[in-house]
Amino acid sequence: MNRSAQVWSASSDVLAVGRAHLRLRHADKLGRRIRLWGHARVVNQGSMIFGERVRLDGSQAPLELVAGPGGTLEVGEQTFINFGTSIVAHQHIRIGRHCLIGPFCNLTDNSYHRLEPERRYETPPSAPILIGDNVWLGIRTMVLPGVTIGAGSVVGAGSVVTHDIPPRSLAAGVPARVIRSL
Repeated sequence: MNRSAQVWSASSDVLAVGRAHLRLRHADKLGRRIRLWGHARVVNQGSMIFGERVRLDGSQAPLELVAGPGGTLEVGEQTFINFGTSIVAHQHIRIGRHCLIGPFCNLTDNSYHRLEPERRYETPPSAPILIGDNVWLGIRTMVLPGVTIGAGSVVGAGSVVTHDIPPRSLAAGVPARVIRSL
C-alpha cells in the first residue's frame, strides 16, 4: 500500500470512529474503536451497550438501531453489522462477540400485532432474542421474538428463524431448520 493510500485509509477510519461517537452519543456504553461507515437511525429510549471494535456499515443502506422504552440492545465486541439491517429491542436483544450480521437482516423482539382478528391492534408481549458468540447471519435473515441462536452457528441467507438454533449448527430455510452440525 502506498503512502497516500495509507493516509486515506487512516483518515477514513478516524472519520468512522467520529461518526460512530456522534450517532451513538446517547448509548449507555460505547467500547473503544467502534466505527460507523455511512448512515444509521439510532433511537435509545432504554439502554444501548456496544463492545469494543464493533463495526457498523450503513454505507449502502442506513442501519436502524432501536432500544424502545425499557428495552436493552447489547452488541458484543468485534461484531460486524452490515448495511440495511434493522434491530429493534422492546425488551432485550443481545448479540454476542465476533458475530457477523449480513445485509438487510431484521431482528425484533416483538411482533407488534396479535394474530386474533378482534385483537389485532393490541401489542403482544415481547420476548428476548439472544445470539451467541461467533454467529453468522446471512443476507436478509429474519430473527423472530423469543429465539436463541447458539454460539458458533450459521444461518443461511433469506432464512426466517422462528425457533432456537443449537450451538455450532448450520440452519436455513423458511422456517429455518438445522441442516447439520458444524
